[in-house]
Amino acid sequence: MSSTTATNYRIPLFCIVTLLFWFSMYTCVPILAAYVEFLGASHKMAGLIVGMYGFSQMLLRIPVGIMSDRFHKRRLFIVFGLMFTTLAGAGILVSQSVTWILILRALAGAAAATWVDFTILFASYYSKEETTKAIGTITVYNTLGQMLGILCGGWFADMYGWESSFLIGALVGTVGFAASFFLVEKFDESAQKITAQGVIEVARDRTLIVVSCLAILFQLLTFATVFGFTPVYAQSLNATKLDMGLLTFFSTLPTAVAAWLGGSHLAARLGDRNVIVGGFILSGIFTLIIPWTNNLAVLILTQAIAGFGRGLATPILMALSIKHMAPGQRATAMGFYQAIYGLGMFLGPLFMGIAGDILTLRQGFVIVGALGCLSAWLAHRMIRTPSAQKATKKGSAAY
Repeated sequence: MSSTTATNYRIPLFCIVTLLFWFSMYTCVPILAAYVEFLGASHKMAGLIVGMYGFSQMLLRIPVGIMSDRFHKRRLFIVFGLMFTTLAGAGILVSQSVTWILILRALAGAAAATWVDFTILFASYYSKEETTKAIGTITVYNTLGQMLGILCGGWFADMYGWESSFLIGALVGTVGFAASFFLVEKFDESAQKITAQGVIEVARDRTLIVVSCLAILFQLLTFATVFGFTPVYAQSLNATKLDMGLLTFFSTLPTAVAAWLGGSHLAARLGDRNVIVGGFILSGIFTLIIPWTNNLAVLILTQAIAGFGRGLATPILMALSIKHMAPGQRATAMGFYQAIYGLGMFLGPLFMGIAGDILTLRQGFVIVGALGCLSAWLAHRMIRTPSAQKATKKGSAAY
């Protein structure tokens, strides 16, 4: 991409808005489960509140993707997303009702549903051949925003009380909301608008179905652990609110590094499938050993390695969901992909909450970690290499 084109599309501004969006969304993540339990919620209720964020995404991302492809108004959805995340943070700030917090986390999920439009609009600034690079780049800023929000949220909660993390999230969201009006809209004017038949074709696409199902398992791992109950487990190791923020921060920092490496370099050298399998193996093993971790520093190290595994696979799975799609189908495809993986965001913390009440959190981590290791085998079996895809197409043509 030329520097002139990059200037016309205001790519640096887009990256900053992306960072502010995820910063605002994630200031409460390291302390949310612990906070609602502090208000009197059970493990199960805490898991439901954390999971509601994914549940509303699961319901909304497909409609958002379809409407985005239909009306070509990606920037409008981004603006609404920043408005919703600001309102969600401000609402939790003024309410100590567990029921209201549940509803407001659903609103935060509605905000996150607009990530469909962030990714598609940003990818449209690049050529089709550079899709993986574009997704890798925007994923870095996605992760940096989460990481900085997590660190600041934990620090503010430790210094000024629980509510301050929600306040800083709402303030940063307001800045991002204002900046989002200056993003550049772009779409292919020759691209046909999505039709009902086009939606059905997208939903039947084998590659999209495979990578979406694998993404469910990755999100289940993530939201069961570092974005769910690993901070609660850290409290048993005498972690402070700041420590919980540091735990989540140091598990997210390697995710940003790995997203850049995986999306820009390793996938080209090792192949998409091998990088995804490696990511699942790292995440699964270092979730599995959490119950045998009795030191906070060691716990942080295990989650940093698991985070590196997440970062390797996430941008590649996302890129595979749209790389082969026509421009007029990309937002719909991304909506399907992100809606389906929203199931993992919901089920992960819900399962850990139930496990914490019926079994123990330690046993829950063992089950989730074993699932991650099994997912590596599933990824190896289900993801086709380019040579296998060509062979399949030739076979179909001969038939």
